[in-house]
Amino acid sequence: MRRQPYHHGDLRKAFVDAAVEAIAENGPGAMSLRELARRTGVSHAAPQHHFGDKAGLLTAVACEGFEFLAEALQDAGDELLDVGVAYVDFAVRHRAHFEVMFQPSLYHADAPDVVASRDRVREALEGGLGRLSAKRGESSYAPVAAWSIVHGFATLWLAGALPPDLGDDPEAAARPVIKMLFDRGQ
Repeated sequence: MRRQPYHHGDLRKAFVDAAVEAIAENGPGAMSLRELARRTGVSHAAPQHHFGDKAGLLTAVACEGFEFLAEALQDAGDELLDVGVAYVDFAVRHRAHFEVMFQPSLYHADAPDVVASRDRVREALEGGLGRLSAKRGESSYAPVAAWSIVHGFATLWLAGALPPDLGDDPEAAARPVIKMLFDRGQ
């Protein structure tokens, strides 16, 4: 059986999409460049040509994830509760990206594109949280505390470790938890 040649306008993007799909199915550890080549119908050397190695490909996945997250946080508006809920929603909707983004040992965390994308996320998170901290007279640790809460909630939700009585809607479950943090300053 002859393999049909693969024609795609953006093979690099096709590899990133295939990687996200593979990570969603089996986690980042099980993904291989050879498997991605098979999924996209190209030679096993093609992913290496575009990314160098698995860490290079996961760098592209992390960068894309940080861009998606920055956009989601910015789209959430100025209400801190909505930003926190948007963070949890992102984690649930983009689980494969989320699993890679916060494991910097998997990718080249110092890559300029990743640093720029991660900085956009930090700015989106810290902008309003920094104003909240200043308004309350709290330390600069308040943004880290808020991030820890929403990230922790998202991670626990994805792991299935939260009590079942929270229901099956992550946004509805996250809102009252996150609200406990934000109510004091709004």
